[in-house]
Amino acid sequence: MHTGKIKKLVRDRGFGFIADTDGQEVFFHQTGLVEVSFDALNEDQEVEFDVEKSEKGPRAINVKLVQ
Repeated sequence: MHTGKIKKLVRDRGFGFIADTDGQEVFFHQTGLVEVSFDALNEDQEVEFDVEKSEKGPRAINVKLVQ
């Protein structure tokens, strides 16, 4: 499992980007969230997530807030 902080949210389109602790920027979509709604997210919140390969590069899935 990876950790990082939400770097940017595009609320009207339901996606955003996470700055991974290793410096990589990872795309995520609201369908990849677990135990949290997209509307409850804010930039700079710490999250945990898994990464899968997609046609457009790495994508975060199983994204949840670090408690």
